[in-house]
Amino acid sequence: MRHVVVFVALLIAGGCGPTGLVSDNPRQWTPLTVSFEGPETSEDAAPNPFLDYRLSVTFRHEESGDAFTVPGYFAADGDAAESSAKAGKVWRARFTPPAAGAWRYEASFRQGERVALSDDPQAGEPGPLIDRASGKLTVAPPAADAPGFYAKGALAWDGERYLRFADGDRFLKGGADSPENFLGYYEFDDTFDSGKHEKVDTDKADFIHHYEPHAGDWKEGDPTWQGGKGKNIVGALNYLASKGMNSVYFLTYNVDGGDGKDTWVWTGPDERERFDVSKLAQWEIVFSHMDRLGLMLHVVLHETENDEKLGGDGGLNDVRKLYFRELVARFGHHPALIWNMGEENDMLDDDRLDNAEYLRSIDAYRHPITVHTHNRRAFATYDCLLDKPPYEATSIQGRMERANAETIEMIRRATAAGRQWAVFHDEQTPASTGVKPDADDPDHDLPRQGELWGNLMGGGSGVEWYFGYKYDHMDLNAEDWRSRERMWDQTRYALEFFRTHLPFWEMAADNALSSAADAYVFAKPGEVYAAYLPSGGASELTLEPGSYSVGWYDPRHGGALQVGTVETVDGPGTVSLGAPPSEAGRDWAALVRKK
Repeated sequence: MRHVVVFVALLIAGGCGPTGLVSDNPRQWTPLTVSFEGPETSEDAAPNPFLDYRLSVTFRHEESGDAFTVPGYFAADGDAAESSAKAGKVWRARFTPPAAGAWRYEASFRQGERVALSDDPQAGEPGPLIDRASGKLTVAPPAADAPGFYAKGALAWDGERYLRFADGDRFLKGGADSPENFLGYYEFDDTFDSGKHEKVDTDKADFIHHYEPHAGDWKEGDPTWQGGKGKNIVGALNYLASKGMNSVYFLTYNVDGGDGKDTWVWTGPDERERFDVSKLAQWEIVFSHMDRLGLMLHVVLHETENDEKLGGDGGLNDVRKLYFRELVARFGHHPALIWNMGEENDMLDDDRLDNAEYLRSIDAYRHPITVHTHNRRAFATYDCLLDKPPYEATSIQGRMERANAETIEMIRRATAAGRQWAVFHDEQTPASTGVKPDADDPDHDLPRQGELWGNLMGGGSGVEWYFGYKYDHMDLNAEDWRSRERMWDQTRYALEFFRTHLPFWEMAADNALSSAADAYVFAKPGEVYAAYLPSGGASELTLEPGSYSVGWYDPRHGGALQVGTVETVDGPGTVSLGAPPSEAGRDWAALVRKK
């Protein structure tokens, strides 16, 4: 399913105003595109089309009166992903309608020196051809067979501990944190390893991603560009989605000292005020495929090496404002997207807040915002942000064995600050190890026991997996996601347990209910209890009054609940759950439900 395109024909003669022509039936929760014929220009022209023009389009739902203003962008010839065009007269805005029914839209197109940076709606002067163009749309409900996130709507924070889609489903994350330079892919226009350009070697000199092992995962009918480019990166995403994962973490800017030195949004690695139209259009093809697959975009805006270099500092300077605006204009319409202020972020607290507030102010969908931490610095990073509205989720780097305690404490601190946060763990330390390939660690006991089940049983919202630099297919050069296939499987098993068996949004961690010192307990007292036993064995659990069934879930292999040595228990008080059905010395999850 491709984006709906609405072309605005500007009828100037005879005093007629601009009208809209809908080429297909717009759907709720599916992005549509409004294209305008505007001034002809190019990426390197003066006036600068990215800085000296400003397109915004307001969409208003007639029944509710709800209005959404989205930034627009210069689209060259309108087909730049295929043509690699750098010049043209097509200008665009993308919008994802949150409701069915009648909609109106109206464009604001301003021109003037650096007008794109102004928050004043009347800044500059009215621009030619597009200003005040308007039209009507009739948006149908979602299609019964809408793919991926187009069937679920926008992912947002609504004050609860778990992010929710517009259809009401809560989000538990399992995905890839590596390679962080996912977009450093050889078939995107003007994409290369700039390490040689900067006279700095990366881990492998002149490395760029090809994802050749995933060529066979591309399927007939999947998107490509320019006669078949993109099959490998699309195939990689197909594979990850086929394993039940739902998120990919990636940088959009890793030059200026970053590790990969192969990802930037501008026309070159040294340019900061002109954007690469065709490259970003090709990114959009990939991101739209992610929507259809049900893979969230975890958009990481800076790297630790450059977060205080963009525009000369870490604050809300002009270069950073323009960067944010272009990203929101081109990609803000994607239903499931988290903005991450930066990997191992070093910005001052005030800068983190100012930057997030500006990003939120131009993002009509209010996508969740987070910031990634250094190792063992989660609380130091988040404590001063917990009561600040732009931030709503964590992106924690830390030791795997600490994930459960860290999650519980993070939730406690957020609650004390008066706001619930979604708690994600997104990088595992030590950095040299992370999650090893299956060939080196086929069981993945520590990631599974410490990080995955630790986060979820603490009330967290899930994890993304980082690949350590001492192993094959590491964070910068990973070419084959199958290198961690067993880790994806084990992640899916955990997510399936929570989604199938637990009202997890109504539950809370209470490890003291178990007699096992290393157990994680997640409970809705008197109704349902989950007890994860990293070391297996027999365990006792303290219950509220009632009669309960006992089932066992295998975190290593998934599947249906199994029967152990005890099938029913009665509360109140401390009761024995018996032993799991097999391999009693391995980890198991006991599910105790009121009859």
